[in-house]
Amino acid sequence: MSENYKFVQNRKCEYFPCHKVKNEDEFNCLFCFCPLYMLGDKCGGNFTYTEKGIKNCSECTLPHCKGAYEHVMSKMKLVMEISREK
Repeated sequence: MSENYKFVQNRKCEYFPCHKVKNEDEFNCLFCFCPLYMLGDKCGGNFTYTEKGIKNCSECTLPHCKGAYEHVMSKMKLVMEISREK
């Protein structure tokens, strides 16, 4: 069974790759904007906070590497719970 939906690459993007990586051939653009940003410290990525408390993901390649699809999907239940209307 094909799993091509787990990997997308856009080398024509003016930002490609948007993070420094060792192997551009494995850079996954599927999650161009990380859907886990809203999880704060529960996203599982390599991030910091600025002095003003803004989450800085500029050093995080988690959504762009192998296994990214599985990691993001494993966190989507938490995303849905947080975003559910109260």
